[in-house]
Amino acid sequence: MSAPVIAIDAMGGDFGPHCIVPASLRCLAETPSLHLALVGQSSILKEIIALIPGVDYSRLQIVDADEVIGMDERPAQVLRSKPRASMRIALELVRDGKAQACVSAGNTGALMALARQILKTLPGVDRPAMMTAIPTLEGPCLLLDLGANVDCTAEQLYQFAVMGSVAAQSFGIDQPRVSLLNIGTEEIKGNQQVKAAAGLLQRADINYQGFIEGDGLFRGETDVAVCDGFVGNILLKSSEGLAHMVAVRVEALFRRSLVSRLVGVLALPLLRQLRSDLRPARYNGASFLGLQGIVVKSHGGAGAEGFRSAILRAATDLEHNLPQRLHSQLEHLLVTDRSINAGDDVTTGGRSPSN
Repeated sequence: MSAPVIAIDAMGGDFGPHCIVPASLRCLAETPSLHLALVGQSSILKEIIALIPGVDYSRLQIVDADEVIGMDERPAQVLRSKPRASMRIALELVRDGKAQACVSAGNTGALMALARQILKTLPGVDRPAMMTAIPTLEGPCLLLDLGANVDCTAEQLYQFAVMGSVAAQSFGIDQPRVSLLNIGTEEIKGNQQVKAAAGLLQRADINYQGFIEGDGLFRGETDVAVCDGFVGNILLKSSEGLAHMVAVRVEALFRRSLVSRLVGVLALPLLRQLRSDLRPARYNGASFLGLQGIVVKSHGGAGAEGFRSAILRAATDLEHNLPQRLHSQLEHLLVTDRSINAGDDVTTGGRSPSN
């Protein structure tokens, strides 16, 4: 069997191929088992590659795509146009078995819409969810959704929880703790969708822990935190901003006086380690759970280090056969739990039929 290939949308993101190509080639050089297909305007890609020495062309393909999807284009418009866009062709490589994963820093809405159209969702899944790991006091916690689904029904939150639990198991957590992110831990707190999702999850065959607040999440009190994309995206961006502010403020304190500068010299190695542990680039790369294929979204503003992390995220999903694991376990969990919850239309707050 030929080695798995990761298709890279080389034209996406804020910085485009001048950032993505060097990041991809660095990752290729550091990971001997990696095979990449760079998708984009071939003349531009070849020009950038020619400037980088030591490229292993035996593990690198260049796939021409002469159209680019803008960061501000509407998903509905993208679905009807640009058949030669780099994002679309990268996804089609996965659909056709020519690649086994796709990584893009491009338009999130367009990537989600095209991925659903081209790859389809797994049986029992209404909508894919974006998932990433965030740092906590007790180690990484999986957070989903991160912005792909701004408004969610109780049924969709329930599906996200099941998918997050399966994903956590694939990374070695035997009985992952799953919680719903809420404005309080009491049963009466939250909007109707969150409370209805809690009712579904209380009877689900997963280790559901109930509601969790944001501070409990960062204390490491759960392994999987579930919310709609509106809340998840705000939480993720706020935590990134807070980590940056704390690092800057601490460094400023150590520069205030001669004594603090001397103390700062002693503390510098620890501060550098803390900054490294919390830097957003280390955790860049959100997996689209629920698709019949692996798709990873890199932050549009990620630099070379961040995009490299997104490629490694896709490689890890490949190593763990994430879609296959999701398919086999979702089939059992969702079918079993749907039979238990049959007839709960009022409780679920308007459950929508699955694909």
